[in-house]
Amino acid sequence: MHQPRRRDRRLARRVSSEPARRQAFRIPAVGADVVLVGYFSAKQKDFETLMASAATELAAQGARVVAQIVQRRGVSDGGVQKMGLPYSSRTLLSYGKVREVAHACDQAGADAVIFTAPLTGRQQRTLAAMLGRPAVRLSDILAAD
Repeated sequence: MHQPRRRDRRLARRVSSEPARRQAFRIPAVGADVVLVGYFSAKQKDFETLMASAATELAAQGARVVAQIVQRRGVSDGGVQKMGLPYSSRTLLSYGKVREVAHACDQAGADAVIFTAPLTGRQQRTLAAMLGRPAVRLSDILAAD
């Protein structure tokens, strides 16, 4: 009996025609609208202070924070055990929170999304594709000066 040929399920590596360049996002002009997203554990009780200081730093860079969204991890018993892990390795946030961020961006007409948590390059690319605007780490913007 003839068995169907198995296809290799692994994705082929994509080779880009241009060299990979990593450049920090610069706020395009004074008054750019951004959405600030924070990712904090339940142990961090002062997350509101951290978000306010991040918004102040962005305002000093010339951005206008039009919305702030917080994802807290470890509030429930199950979350405490997995607190060191992101909700999703692709997006850092839960998918419901990504949809909430996308909705806030669309409502406010934001130019970019700024994350207080560190993001990998893959997470930045995935979030930028899902949100339709650049997803940037706060540390990249502050280091650009």
